[in-house]
Amino acid sequence: MLRTIYILWLRQLKRYIRSKARLIGSLGQPILFLVALGFGFGPIYAKAGEGNYIQFLAPGIIAMSVLFTAMFNGIEIIWDRQFGFLKETLVAPVSRFNIMLGRTLGGATVAIIQGLIVFIISHLVGFRVSNWETLPIGILFMFLIALIFTALGTAIASMLEDMHGFQLIMSFVVMPTFFLSGSLFPLKDLPKAILIIAQFNPLTYGVDGMRQALTNMGHYTYLQNLSVSVVVAFIVLIIGSYLFSKIEI
Repeated sequence: MLRTIYILWLRQLKRYIRSKARLIGSLGQPILFLVALGFGFGPIYAKAGEGNYIQFLAPGIIAMSVLFTAMFNGIEIIWDRQFGFLKETLVAPVSRFNIMLGRTLGGATVAIIQGLIVFIISHLVGFRVSNWETLPIGILFMFLIALIFTALGTAIASMLEDMHGFQLIMSFVVMPTFFLSGSLFPLKDLPKAILIIAQFNPLTYGVDGMRQALTNMGHYTYLQNLSVSVVVAFIVLIIGSYLFSKIEI
């Protein structure tokens, strides 16, 4: 079991390391959001008495990078299915749950690496961690975000065979998830309808937990953020495993 998970985890990591274009391309959007929004809306945010907007924004942009990388990891399932590698993997004498878990952990690791790169870049544009002792907690929330949305991407990809269809669905899911998570704006004093949507968005609790760990600014408590993230990760892993087990080869 552990050997299978390790092999699939390592394979995902090697794919990422070899794909320089993927690494560079996936950094473009987070950097654009960080610089354009951070400096563009910074003066307005400061005039509203909320302080430094980059301090507030950076954890959300880090989460965005993790989210995008994690979700689009699912496209590799469709790619492997079209080129026959998935069939070779599924006929191996190991459970499909182990295969799914190995792929998910590998994709989550790639997403965390991407998030850490954006974290370093954010320091170059002025972001500062308020308390380095709570940095491991921030990385924990980063891992939970990566785990949830890698498993979700895998679940969706397990039901599709068309790569273009996957990209359309991902765009429909990813952008609302990101924009309605409190990544770009505080959750307090929001219109009730948007606040309700944000409360049912699992990314909201990952972003809030990470922001609290890195900047001491949080809407919910650590316990609330951690509890919701862990429960959602468990549920999505179960659903993803079930759908992955139903793939026909």
